[in-house]
Amino acid sequence: MIMEDDDGSSVVSLPLHVVIFPVLDELQKTDLAAAQTLRAALNKVEKKHPGFTQDLVNGILKAKSADVKLAECLLRLAAYDSEEYMIMRPEPEFNKLNQQAHNLKHILSMLPDEIENRPAFLQRIKDIASGIKELLQAVNVIFKQYEAFRLNEHIRELELHKKEFIKSSKKFSYTLKGYFRDSKIDNVYDSANVLVNETNTILKMLKTVSRKVPDQQASS
Repeated sequence: MIMEDDDGSSVVSLPLHVVIFPVLDELQKTDLAAAQTLRAALNKVEKKHPGFTQDLVNGILKAKSADVKLAECLLRLAAYDSEEYMIMRPEPEFNKLNQQAHNLKHILSMLPDEIENRPAFLQRIKDIASGIKELLQAVNVIFKQYEAFRLNEHIRELELHKKEFIKSSKKFSYTLKGYFRDSKIDNVYDSANVLVNETNTILKMLKTVSRKVPDQQASS
């Protein structure tokens, strides 16, 4: 379970934040009340039923008989800089974390364009491995330098989701090995999206805790 932000939002959903919410941002320009009502309702439903928004978008696409592969589309959108997954802090450690997370998601988002190009794809796999390592290093630096992240009320859940991120990265690696045997590209996209989601989950949780940490208050 993810800790709640101050505004009550604890949802981690790429389809909600990079597909639906931008549409509501446009609606808000002409009908503020409707946009806010829809935003709150979708946020609440996604919170109670994780995956609802993805099913909704997928259902709409199928109803329109659109020849669109949702997993691939979501992966292409993975690098979209949603404020939901950005930690607004002035300290360089948090800026570094934001950048490393963006870099990893950007590399993952390039997979659909390069998966058929074997040399480029193999290089991208190496880049992803480096991106995972650098993101974990950035997370560890924050754990080490900011005491609030080591408090009992936070550390257990933060460590849990850090382990989930590591687990998803290993699963992604296994999926890639399977792809070289069976060429099932959708499995790669699905696994990559899980890795993106776990990255966003870590960012969301750290963002929640960071709001309780005074600026420039790193521990020695």
